[in-house]
Amino acid sequence: MESLIGKLLIASPAILDPNFRRTVVFVTAHTDDGAVGLILNRPSETTVGEAVPQLESLADRGEPVFVGGPVNPNGVAVLAEFDDPDDAGVWVVDAIGYVALDDALGAGPPSLGRVRVFAGVAGWGEQQLEGELERDDWFIEHGSANDVFTEDPDGLWSSVLRRKGGQYELVARMPYDPSLN
Repeated sequence: MESLIGKLLIASPAILDPNFRRTVVFVTAHTDDGAVGLILNRPSETTVGEAVPQLESLADRGEPVFVGGPVNPNGVAVLAEFDDPDDAGVWVVDAIGYVALDDALGAGPPSLGRVRVFAGVAGWGEQQLEGELERDDWFIEHGSANDVFTEDPDGLWSSVLRRKGGQYELVARMPYDPSLN
């Protein structure tokens, strides 16, 4: 399978796991050993200033910390748009990459555009994601910086599905709990 780095995984209605139901995951690593991504549409009620005030030099203290996934929920990852992608601690795609926190907090951050702070990540072991894709648990779509740093995380799942068009537009209109219809 070709690498999914930089792609979006959109949870199908078949995923009922509360960790991933109606999520949009930005894939940041994908190799034969597994995959890692960040959930883009799960802002927490906790702000950067409350949770990790030491990151205020990187991100607005009033911005929410996003729940990046259930793996290592106490860990922090900072994703940003870099003016120079070579400044990324780990480059992902285009101008997007992870901020090298030790360097940024020590010597000061490189020149950054939009920034988002995540607690935890989404992770898959060897062949796990491929198995989920074969079961049609996820839809794949090209991602953009506007998806990663969306101003409307609550509407991201539906908007990405509508963008895919066709049958996905119908899925985008499904109520969260169809039994309540």
